[in-house]
Amino acid sequence: MTFDQFNLSKCPDGLLPVIVQDAVTLKVLMLGYMNREAFDRSVAEGRVTFFSRTRQCLWTKGETSGHYLYIESMYADCDGDTLLIKARPVGPTCHRGTTSCFDTPDEEGFIRRLQSVVQQRHRDMPEGSYTTKLFIKGVKKISQKVGEEAVESIVEAVDGNRDRFIYEASDLIYHLLVLMEQMGCSIEDMERELALRHK
Repeated sequence: MTFDQFNLSKCPDGLLPVIVQDAVTLKVLMLGYMNREAFDRSVAEGRVTFFSRTRQCLWTKGETSGHYLYIESMYADCDGDTLLIKARPVGPTCHRGTTSCFDTPDEEGFIRRLQSVVQQRHRDMPEGSYTTKLFIKGVKKISQKVGEEAVESIVEAVDGNRDRFIYEASDLIYHLLVLMEQMGCSIEDMERELALRHK
């Protein structure tokens, strides 16, 4: 991707609007603007750099706070006048100390965040972690826990107990994420399979 592929004739002040989205949770984090120099620096360094319209200079997000936005992928929109960046945020994105500059619920996309925690536990195997203990016990024990939580979810559903069902179904999802990681699978794999079936 190059800066020249964008159609800046429709952009305010010739600056490219940039939407930044969390690569894991898909939560929209912020909107900023880039000129050619900011775009090129972002690509070269792998961290989001904007052109500050207020200060009229380049501004790497996180240069004072340490809360950088590490670029995972970049996409031009259909008209070539907006850029979407999927990034890994380090700490809060907004100057208010919040995850996003938009006041959407923080729970949005949490299952993907939980998946990334499970994956990290599998890589690091921290001592004392329940997730680590499950990975040590292996696929049979993890599968047993998935089965137990599925049965408990069904029992609460049949009894009509919504709150207990949510509690048990949450346990089920967590243990299923652990089993998926053990099997080398991810939410993205499930999404691809469901999308194929939907067609």
